[in-house]
Amino acid sequence: MRFGLFGSAQADGSDLGAGIGQGFHDYIDFNVEAESLGYHSSFLVEHHFTGWSQVSATLNLLTYLAARTETLRLGTAVMVLPWHNPVLLAEQAATLDVLSRGRLDFGIGKGYRHSEFTGFCIPSEEAEERFEEGLEVILKAWATEGRFSHHGKFWNFENIVVEPTPAQRPRPAIWMAAGSEPSIRKVATRGFNLLLDQFAGPDLIRQRLEFFKSELKAVGRCYNPMEVCVARDLYIANDRKDRADAIERLNAGRQRTIDVSKAPNRSGGSHILSYARSGAPDVSSTLIGTTEEIYHKLVALREAGAEYIILSVLGGSRQSLRQFACEIMPELNSDRAAGRGDRPSLA
Repeated sequence: MRFGLFGSAQADGSDLGAGIGQGFHDYIDFNVEAESLGYHSSFLVEHHFTGWSQVSATLNLLTYLAARTETLRLGTAVMVLPWHNPVLLAEQAATLDVLSRGRLDFGIGKGYRHSEFTGFCIPSEEAEERFEEGLEVILKAWATEGRFSHHGKFWNFENIVVEPTPAQRPRPAIWMAAGSEPSIRKVATRGFNLLLDQFAGPDLIRQRLEFFKSELKAVGRCYNPMEVCVARDLYIANDRKDRADAIERLNAGRQRTIDVSKAPNRSGGSHILSYARSGAPDVSSTLIGTTEEIYHKLVALREAGAEYIILSVLGGSRQSLRQFACEIMPELNSDRAAGRGDRPSLA
């Protein structure tokens, strides 16, 4: 199995409240250590207008991280295309790819938080159209040699050349967050990689992967398990009270996200809102517990077909980061190589 990180950060790390992120400088140091421990990647969110200083300039922070690391893949999870001028975003992302010597994983989405749509004065009903046009321009910018023009509903560009060219050719890997069958089908048909959220349990993960495989087959693509990321919240607890306290912190953070995401007098939505029927989503899918409990949950995910997991480490716990790398990762990798799924000898 392959493991990376999935996280957030806040400008001021001294007052994180119920958040599960870290201060910007702590986040950088955390990821530098993660690289040394064998983590493959780090995916970073983009959010605005939260009131608790969540990451808003995602590519800036990842560029700084690129300068401090050598092998760590640098992912966005996700850049919300409706917020961005697509030409500027294509240029900024390509610059990061060049500076990192081809380590960018470009995750994209259309947004789900009501507070962001209202803050940017963009009707949520336009999200899909804005996403599609922004993506069209970015792909054209990275594929076109020389100048091009674009005249669409939301963006107009005349006789432009987008520079620099990304280091990865023909383009960086594009990761797309998806959960519904129509959205998963789009990922398959477009040649993108799939991001699956941290809320779905193993049975739902299995269903989504089986559907993704069938859609890949329909368009003549081969399935590569390393082109699917499954996100999970992680915290290695010392005892039952520590576990209960961690879940309480996680639920507080999730509820805060729900509060800024949901539209007044409207139920449902995407991402966390689709799981929040009454309060915060169920925590049974999280990797919160002892090393043995977490190991068995990961075995269940592997048996469902998930082999690439990105971890949101609750509170930026260095202990969890190190213990997972030293005690759990080797067991899973050796189990896979030996074809075993039995209980490990975990400390």
